[in-house]
Amino acid sequence: MRMVTLPGGERVAALGQGTWRMGEEHKHRREELAALRVGLDLGLCLIDTAEMYGEGGAESVIGQAMRDAGVPREQLHLVSKVYPHNASKRGTIAACERSLKRLGTEFLDCYLLHWPGEHPLEDTVAAFELLKAQGKIRAWGVSNFDVADMEALKAAGGDGVATNQVLYNLSRRGVEFSLLPWQRERNIPTMAYSPVGQARLLDSHKLKAIARDVGVSLAQLAIAWLMKQPDVIVIPKTTHVARLDENLGALDLQLGAATLNALDAAFPAPTRRTPLEML
Repeated sequence: MRMVTLPGGERVAALGQGTWRMGEEHKHRREELAALRVGLDLGLCLIDTAEMYGEGGAESVIGQAMRDAGVPREQLHLVSKVYPHNASKRGTIAACERSLKRLGTEFLDCYLLHWPGEHPLEDTVAAFELLKAQGKIRAWGVSNFDVADMEALKAAGGDGVATNQVLYNLSRRGVEFSLLPWQRERNIPTMAYSPVGQARLLDSHKLKAIARDVGVSLAQLAIAWLMKQPDVIVIPKTTHVARLDENLGALDLQLGAATLNALDAAFPAPTRRTPLEML
């Protein structure tokens, strides 16, 4: 497994499991549990979630999957997020406690502010640092923050930010123009969610043609393209067990110059700054 180094020196897997839309309906729980357990068995031990996902339902599913899989806690890397409306100093701490209880763990490896909200960033940062001092989180970061938001975070004392999780895939490359360079100058890795565009990229005729030439699946190509960047962590979400092996195949895929040029031609890099996209 390729690893990405966080600002604090911790090395984390570059490929993990996303859980958006999990835990919303009980009828899907069995297949969600199966996918998470198989993913853990295959070594996909970075799991991303949020209190928003299923209003805590996804965290509960993950908690059960971890217990069923029996993977030692020290081998896991759990990421969750606090709702912006809960992100006051007291609210952040309370939300974290609820997430820990649903997950059945004593600490989170990384805790994120889901998107910029109404509470002062100084209060959220203070809560994150207190939780870190108490051993309830090992690192903290943000999600859906653009350059101006990151600058505001720094001004609010947020030098300890470990990562920024954003929408990033072949068809959504806007972050490359200014956000990724800004973060790279400060050694802040990026977590890329929706790497196959909620499966929309799997219907792309352009991507199909390139994948056919390379001899790989569309998902493998899209994920491998993101993972060629040493500071990007990719968190595809699937409840289909067969897709987990497919996603893992992206780890061994080496993209040559001709393939990269074809992808750039089909999905051009941004030529100007655009507002941050999010789902």
